[in-house]
Amino acid sequence: MDDCLFCKIIEGTIPSTKVYEDDLVYAFRDIAPQAPVHVLLVPKKHIPGWADVRGESDELLAHLMRTAAVIADQEGLGNGYRIVSNCGDHACQSVHHLHLHILGGQQLTGQMA
Repeated sequence: MDDCLFCKIIEGTIPSTKVYEDDLVYAFRDIAPQAPVHVLLVPKKHIPGWADVRGESDELLAHLMRTAAVIADQEGLGNGYRIVSNCGDHACQSVHHLHLHILGGQQLTGQMA
């Protein structure tokens, strides 16, 4: 998608600090980190959000979650980490390209049920 920030990062038009990349996904450091480790993991295919995954392959979606675990290990988050994905405007999704936030590197506050 031409105007998508994350698509531009994936194609290299906008610079990023790459953490991980394979054929299906790209991961990079958040420019406004909310924790000592804050990595964004995005599929290379433009998918606006979780409400749009119905036609996507189970392989891609499972790969996204498995890769989050690989990145957490790579980043030394053995004591724990949080995976967050905001879904839609009311959940404060600011970039409409499916993505996961991987947060850790300190004791995180606030409980999520």
